[in-house]
Amino acid sequence: MIGLADTLTKLQLPPKFMTVFARWDLQRSDRSPCRRAGDCSDLDVTSSYFRRLDVAPPAAAHSLYRFKPTADQDKFIVTQARHTWSTSKAAMRYPAIAFYKTLAQNGYRFLHDAMWDKKYGGFYTMVGRNRNVIDSTKNAYGNAFGIYALAAYCKLSNDPGALAFAREAFMWLENHSHDPVHKGYYQHMQRDGTPIKRTTATPAMAETGYKDQNSSIHLLEAFTELYAVWPNDLVRERLYEMLLLIRDTMIGNKGYLTLFFQPDWTPVSLRDSSDGYIVAHHGLDYVSFGHNVETSYLLLEASHALNLQNDSVTLRIAKRMVDHALDHAWDSKTGGFYDAGFYFKDKPGLTIISREKNWWSQAEAMNSLLLMGDVFPDDDMKYYDKFKQQWKYIQAYMIDHTYGDWYANGTDIDPEIKSALKGHIWKGNYHQFRAMMNCVDRLTGKE
Repeated sequence: MIGLADTLTKLQLPPKFMTVFARWDLQRSDRSPCRRAGDCSDLDVTSSYFRRLDVAPPAAAHSLYRFKPTADQDKFIVTQARHTWSTSKAAMRYPAIAFYKTLAQNGYRFLHDAMWDKKYGGFYTMVGRNRNVIDSTKNAYGNAFGIYALAAYCKLSNDPGALAFAREAFMWLENHSHDPVHKGYYQHMQRDGTPIKRTTATPAMAETGYKDQNSSIHLLEAFTELYAVWPNDLVRERLYEMLLLIRDTMIGNKGYLTLFFQPDWTPVSLRDSSDGYIVAHHGLDYVSFGHNVETSYLLLEASHALNLQNDSVTLRIAKRMVDHALDHAWDSKTGGFYDAGFYFKDKPGLTIISREKNWWSQAEAMNSLLLMGDVFPDDDMKYYDKFKQQWKYIQAYMIDHTYGDWYANGTDIDPEIKSALKGHIWKGNYHQFRAMMNCVDRLTGKE
C-alpha cells in the first residue's frame, strides 16, 4: 500500500497536487482560498452540488454553470439515488457538517415516498416535482442505483426501516428482473415488473429487450454496497454471479466490455455490417473506455467484498481493461481519455469514433489508474505517472475554478462546455465524488 509519506517522497508530487491532497481533515469554511479556487476535493465536489445550489434532494435536475436552477424539472430515479448515495457518504465522512445528513435524509424520504411504486413495488423511472408519476416503467439500472443509495443510507442512519426497504428493493429485482435460467437481470420491465421482450416491431436501434453491461456493472456495484450492510447469502450469491458474468462473459480476454446481449448472452455485434449501418446504430456496439476503466475498479471492489482469496483472474482482467484504455484511448500529449472506439472489420486495429472526454470517464480513470499504480508500482504501463498526468488534465480542463464542480466535457476538446448546464438528469456528482474519496484515502493510506 502506498502511504502518503512514501508517495510524496518517492514520486515528488508537484506543490499544487500536494496541497490539494494533504488537507482533507481540515474543516474548511466556504470562504477559504481552497474553496474559492475550486480545488478538487471530495468535500468541494459535494458542496458545489448541494450547498451552492442551496436545495436539498429532490434537487432541480438542470442547473446553469453558475449553479442556478433553470426551472422545476422532473425527477429521475438515477439522479435522485446518486445524490442520496453521495450525501450519505459525505455525511459519514464529514460528521461535523450536519447539512449533508439532512440532505441524505431528504433524499431517502423522496426515494421512499415518491419514487417507490406502492402498488407493484420497484422504483419508478420518472416522477414530477409534485410526485406525480411520469414514467411508470421499471428498469434494472435505476433500481440498482436505488439499492445503492439505500445501502449507503443504512450505513449512515442505522435505521432498521431503511434496511427493510433495501431488502425489499433487492427482493423486488430478484422476483421480477432476475433470469433464473440464463442468469443476470432483464433491464426493461413494465410497471408490474414483467420483463419487456424484443419483438420484430422493436426499432432496430432500441435497447429494449437486451441485457446490457451498464445495468449489470451497476447491479454489481449496488450488491457490493448492500452486502456490506446486509451480509445475506442470496445477496452474496447474486454478487458473485454478476462478478463472473461481467468478468468472463461480458469482458473475457479481449480487454473491454461487450455492451449488449440477447437474453441467452449472445453478443449483439455490428462488426459484419456496413460502415454506414455501424455509424447509425453504433450505440449498440462500440468500445466504451469510460465503462471499461470504471468496471476495472468495480470488479476488484466486488472481489474484495466477497473476500475472494488470491483472485488473480479478476485482477488480471481488471488490469487488462485499464491497459486497453491506455493503449487505445489515452491522450498522451494532453492527458484524458477519449470516449469511444470501434473495431471496423476492414480497418486495422481500433478506430476512435468519439474524441469527447466526458467528465465521468476522467474521474473513473483517475481512480483506476491510482489503484493500478498501487497494485503494480513497477509495471511498464507506469500507472502512477499516468495518474499524475490525469490529475493535471482534470485541474486544467475539467474543473470549473470559478463556480465549482466539473464541466461535463473536457474544455480542450469542447471549450463551449464552460457555459453549458452544470447539472442535468445524467450529470450529478457521484462519479467525481467517489473518485476523489477513493484517491484521497489511497494516497493517505486509508484505503
